[in-house]
Amino acid sequence: MPISRAVRRTTLRLGAVALAGALLAACGAGSSKSSADGDGKVTLTIDLFGTFGFKEAGLYAEYERLHPNVTIKESSTENEADYWKALQTRLAGGGGIADVQGIEVGRVASVTQQQADKFEDLNAFGANALKNDYSAAKWAAATTSDGRTLGLGTDIGPEAICYRTDLFKKAGLPTDRDELAKKWATWDGYLQLGKRYQAKAGSKSHWLDSVGSLYSLIVGQQKERYYDTSGKLIYKDNQALKSAWDTSVKAAQDGLSAKLAQWTPAWNQAFSSGSFATIGCPAWMLGYIKGQAGAAGKGTWDVAPLPGGVAGNWGGSYLTVPKGSPHAKQAYDLIKWLTAAPQQEKLFKKQGSFPSNLGAVKAVNDVTDPYFSKAPIGEIFGKAAETSPVQVLGVHDNDVNTQITNALGEVERKGTSSATAWSHAEKGIENAVG
Repeated sequence: MPISRAVRRTTLRLGAVALAGALLAACGAGSSKSSADGDGKVTLTIDLFGTFGFKEAGLYAEYERLHPNVTIKESSTENEADYWKALQTRLAGGGGIADVQGIEVGRVASVTQQQADKFEDLNAFGANALKNDYSAAKWAAATTSDGRTLGLGTDIGPEAICYRTDLFKKAGLPTDRDELAKKWATWDGYLQLGKRYQAKAGSKSHWLDSVGSLYSLIVGQQKERYYDTSGKLIYKDNQALKSAWDTSVKAAQDGLSAKLAQWTPAWNQAFSSGSFATIGCPAWMLGYIKGQAGAAGKGTWDVAPLPGGVAGNWGGSYLTVPKGSPHAKQAYDLIKWLTAAPQQEKLFKKQGSFPSNLGAVKAVNDVTDPYFSKAPIGEIFGKAAETSPVQVLGVHDNDVNTQITNALGEVERKGTSSATAWSHAEKGIENAVG
């Protein structure tokens, strides 16, 4: 998950000895200094980006009830790029490594191919027995060429469109999700409907939040985006990627975007203010919308299948145990439990994070969400997951994606020409990839 969301923390359990409490206060968020007193009580630190939803779904509290000797302390960075940069510093010896670190799917190839020596091989704790619980692609992505398993999968990001039914009604557009799926069966149909919305909504509300969001949706439908199966960087010659770029530029030039950079305060506020009517919606976005729009948003949102004739994937994450954790076995036990089928099922029902655990996938097929107008989210995202391509991941996937979406931001916010913005993306990628 992609993917960045609000910072939050768990509350430390009372009753630890005074010395342990003092040590915790000194360590701060994301510290590698897990504490344990003479009675075997352990505080496990878990450092994430955005909202994984474990706390919100009550999973930490449940685990602590089942394991009275364990206290979980979570820290989170809102922006994944900031999180990844800080993690690199810590892995290089800068201190502050947590017992559990989250890894976004766009970074996992970097971990398995370039940083495997920085993370515990989870097979040493018995993870190999879990292999058949996950799709082959999800498991393989966190496995090194010599068979070491470095992470357990949390969610995946099958895509749909989330939309504001109240704003659609005001603009005279249909609100039925099945009718909309037919009208925006293609991306051109989606943009044409957007022009109809824009003509009625005026300048105070826009069809979509940002063209970077639109671009991420479209390229999520491709098996090969930035790298081919040999590991070669192919973004310059990938016609499907260029088509996604052109479609996004057209949306910007047609004035369909609210020009809101994702993960910013202004973007967060727009979920409740009505600044945009549709947003690219990988499953994990459901929980984010609930958090930003709040109780007042219940019943004003709905979910419909993605345009383009094929579903895509945007995001998904892993939980890892870095080397150096003083409680590696306890950390593994925690991530094994968090990613097991019952917990992934609860997480989807509460937050919308679509499971990567196959047992949980079957269990959520009939789930509907009252917040999203009783949308059959289990069916919608289940079908999307079935048809999503198994994406080829490269070591700099997220870096390439960031530079391209940043360049699209120039098009929509500054009026930069497509050619100039693309040249800026190329330069940024060259600097990032090296």
